Amino acid sequence: MTRLSVNINKIATLRNARGGNMPDVTRAAQDCERFGAQGITVHPRPDERHIRYSDVRAIRPLITTEFNIEGNPTVDSFVDLVLEVVPDQVTLVPDSQSAITSNAGWDTLRYKSLLTDLCQTFRAKGIRTSIFIDPLPRMAEGAAACGASRVELYTADYAARYPQDREAAIVPYLETARAARACGLGLNAGHDLSLENLAWFVHTIPWTDEVSIGHALICDALYLGLEKTIQAYLGEIRKK
Repeated sequence: MTRLSVNINKIATLRNARGGNMPDVTRAAQDCERFGAQGITVHPRPDERHIRYSDVRAIRPLITTEFNIEGNPTVDSFVDLVLEVVPDQVTLVPDSQSAITSNAGWDTLRYKSLLTDLCQTFRAKGIRTSIFIDPLPRMAEGAAACGASRVELYTADYAARYPQDREAAIVPYLETARAARACGLGLNAGHDLSLENLAWFVHTIPWTDEVSIGHALICDALYLGLEKTIQAYLGEIRKK
């Protein structure tokens, strides 16, 4: 079954807005796990505007579910952090330092040499590598050629188009998911997935290994509470 990894960046954003340690990010990670999340995702950036490098180090020994660290591997400090912490999975995302949030996937053909070296480096430490890509079959094929274990489909366009025509919105994702499967890659998905659009995605692409959800889930938790929200997302996944 598709696993739910909760991205806790927004919890760290709230903490950083006021200073101090409220809410406690490490406790939030443990609570998400206790409430049923099957993974924890963090996305540290060099400016530490939400998750800090120290958070990543603190969380690692506290959780027993899968730990996924996302980030831009062209930043040396990010690579060093991943090799130090040794998560279960690293997701390579080409986000610029000025980006508010991730807004594009890798061109796995243009950056084949870089991504191949990174996959080899992380594999040597026993870390599964996932490459964040746009829904283009050739990008999945390129990721396989780089030695990745998985790809993560950037689902912002799917989420934007879903309200108008969910069947049309899923088409490029289904095509890319099929290409990834044909190449022997595992499949993750993330960005703007929500209670509204999650069930259709995993129903149509049931071999999705993992969805990483942060912003929408934390927004829902303001109204429903964190435990009920995690259970609601797991419920949407199980609808397939």
